[in-house]
Amino acid sequence: MNDDWESKTIIGSKRSVAKVTKKDSDLNGMTTGSIVATDKKMTAGGNKAHQGTDHQRIAKLDRENEVAPPPKIAPSVGRAIQDARLELKFSQKDVAQKVNEKPSVIQDYESSKAIPNPQILGKLERVLGVKLRGADIGKKLSDLKKS
Repeated sequence: MNDDWESKTIIGSKRSVAKVTKKDSDLNGMTTGSIVATDKKMTAGGNKAHQGTDHQRIAKLDRENEVAPPPKIAPSVGRAIQDARLELKFSQKDVAQKVNEKPSVIQDYESSKAIPNPQILGKLERVLGVKLRGADIGKKLSDLKKS
């Protein structure tokens, strides 16, 4: 029974856990007998100027593998649209309303900056009465039906 009264139970004591050193003053704990652990950072002290070389190499490979941009509409088609529009005395805005597109789309087609869309070209052919696809670009549809 004497043993029970003499044993000590300490409540609220902290367990010894390894401490990560962040500054030199933490290393002084070694002399006091506390547990000290050190971790080396993998990127610490590295030259920041050379870290992006992998990204540059990957970007260069991406540029080499790029697909060519889609072809723009032929200048002859743009000229045919403009000639037919002026012959009918329509503005770009008038033609755009008739084909249910924005005026900027008509402007892009006339200046050969647009990527050809068969649906828009078909609408333009019907409104302007001019062939814009295949052979005989710029010929009137009425002339083609006669022959």
